[in-house]
Amino acid sequence: MSMGQSQSATERVLHRLHTGALESLGLLPWSSNYTFLVKVTSDSKQHDDGEDDDELLAVYKPRRGEAPLWDFPEGTLCLRELAAYLVNVALGWNLVPPTVLRNGPHGFGSVQLFIENDPNQHFFTFREDPANCDALRRLAVFDLITNNADRKSGHCLLGKDGHVWAIDHGITFNADYKLRTVIWDFAGQPIPDDMLDDLRRLRAEIEPHQVLGKALRGLLDDAEIAAFARRIEGLLKIKTFPGPSRSQRSIPWPPV
Repeated sequence: MSMGQSQSATERVLHRLHTGALESLGLLPWSSNYTFLVKVTSDSKQHDDGEDDDELLAVYKPRRGEAPLWDFPEGTLCLRELAAYLVNVALGWNLVPPTVLRNGPHGFGSVQLFIENDPNQHFFTFREDPANCDALRRLAVFDLITNNADRKSGHCLLGKDGHVWAIDHGITFNADYKLRTVIWDFAGQPIPDDMLDDLRRLRAEIEPHQVLGKALRGLLDDAEIAAFARRIEGLLKIKTFPGPSRSQRSIPWPPV
């Protein structure tokens, strides 16, 4: 998927992820939970824009393959994957690949578009490129508000078109402080005004009567949503990237 794709193209991808037949191509290595690469196919072959659309690759994470965690309710990691995608969409930041929840070969779980990328590239290898600075600032803010407990360098991908993507959001949105990330480069710097504007808009959209607010309440519990709101409000108040915690581990292990 290219960062330049239209909204209609993204909608087609989401429709395919929701409705296409899933064929497992095998387990992806180095995952703590059961994670499958799948081929998603449908009957349609080509759209009016000439785009070949008969199949795509996706990452399928079945709920029953999630490793139990003491600090996250059982069976909720796939729900958090979708919650992260929906927040990303509401912000308009295009960081998280299209993600849906559905049944698959191994039961209910999340299905996310597979991003073609150079496996040798990750946050530590492309962080110094000025072209990636704005995207990484947004990603740092995204992880702060979603309380990402596992932002490894390898969870930052550089697409074939040079677009920065973020994956693996199963352990996010905890009501307790859990932030562990390798992205502390911006600590002490002001958060850009346009990002603060996006956060203000997001805060309004998570109210219970809003579309996003209703969707999140089907994925997270009340305490998690309240904590999410407080984190947004906290950043809007300080308007600065915070530094790592002095009392808790702030970097995931392994960092890559």
